[in-house]
Amino acid sequence: MRSRLLDAAVELFKAKGLAGVAVAEIAAAAGAYPSQVTYYFRTKEALFVEAACREVLYVARQAEAAAAGARTGSDYNRRLVETVIGSPGLALFVEALSLTRRRQDLSPLVERTFERLHAEGDRAYAQVRESRGWTSGEDAATTARRFWTLALGVTLREGATEATVVEAVEEMVALLPHKRAVPRSAALPGDA
Repeated sequence: MRSRLLDAAVELFKAKGLAGVAVAEIAAAAGAYPSQVTYYFRTKEALFVEAACREVLYVARQAEAAAAGARTGSDYNRRLVETVIGSPGLALFVEALSLTRRRQDLSPLVERTFERLHAEGDRAYAQVRESRGWTSGEDAATTARRFWTLALGVTLREGATEATVVEAVEEMVALLPHKRAVPRSAALPGDA
């Protein structure tokens, strides 16, 4: 039931935002009673934050899958950015971050989500670098953290302005470092 409530809630929240969805509507969409929402999540806000955190992790997995076949560092970056920017799941997470500033009781879930986003991003990028033989001047963890920090900022800006998704994608691609990943065989000594 908990999972059904999360599934129903995330779709409604993506369509209408936190303020546009009632607990009764979530319960009805999940085939549940409103009291079950409060039983499992205490409040609509807690359900929203959990749904947004879960959704951003799904977005991260989709981005990883989309970028898996990239042959160059710039193609890898573009595929990641195009999957993430404009994603309703990332927009939900940005809204959840704003809510959590006012509701510190919800911050542990957000903190765990960031830890997981960073760890999975670090792992994914390190694996891609290793499998492609790319080298870079900075560690994978720094690169992964930078990516998510930029993605959140660009998404916040896009949502608060009249910027299009295409403009936001181009902005983020431009903000990412332009250092090209170099195949190990072509790297100069000391370039690792």
